[in-house]
Amino acid sequence: MSLSRLADRPAAPAGQPVPSAPRPGRAAMRRARAQRAKKNSLPARYIGYVGYFVGAGLISGAVVHHPLDPARYTRIAAYGVLVFLAATVLNEIFLARNKPGLPRMLLVIGASLLLSFGIGMLSGGLQHFEDFPARGAVLVPLGITVSFVAYVVKDAETSWRRIFSPMGLAVLLTALVSFAGLRYVADSMGEPPEGGGHSHGSAEEAEEEQPHEPSPTATTSQPENSPTGGGAADESGHDGGHAH
Repeated sequence: MSLSRLADRPAAPAGQPVPSAPRPGRAAMRRARAQRAKKNSLPARYIGYVGYFVGAGLISGAVVHHPLDPARYTRIAAYGVLVFLAATVLNEIFLARNKPGLPRMLLVIGASLLLSFGIGMLSGGLQHFEDFPARGAVLVPLGITVSFVAYVVKDAETSWRRIFSPMGLAVLLTALVSFAGLRYVADSMGEPPEGGGHSHGSAEEAEEEQPHEPSPTATTSQPENSPTGGGAADESGHDGGHAH
């Protein structure tokens, strides 16, 4: 405001309080509280973001390596599911602006579980395709289809009817083409070696389990200062070298 306007502005009558600035409305106060809550929830959002990737990574490894040790990788898959679901509850329920109702909450949890397995099959099948070509040729297209269906169901802004839309048809064609192509590559690679080329130390463990027998040369060898002399040692060594 210019000085001339300040001079022309009438002064407040004596004895009356000076009017204060208008208080912010309810909408502005809600926005301010939301901004403060968003800043304070940084650790929670970080944990939820990392939980998605850690859970999907555990599931992907368990899905691919399951034939090697079913009991062990079943436990790993269960841990991955728990981590992924915990991240989903944190992101989609506790940190969401609009809290979903119970039916929507159950739908989100179920779709997230399906999404975690879809992502796990896709990433695990691609990562270990060379180790398990026949298994990877099935996991990759199946992961594409499952992850798309689960994401559409989970997304609150998308109708489930989009599964049967042109986008869904494109995803289905992509899965079929990838299955045919990866199956052809897997057949051209032939059968992988025993253990799928991914033994994880089984050869070393088998070698350690074998009993160590004493060497026959160690029991029959004689010291150089033996009373029999070097001639006997030479003769035995000569005979051993020509033994049939």
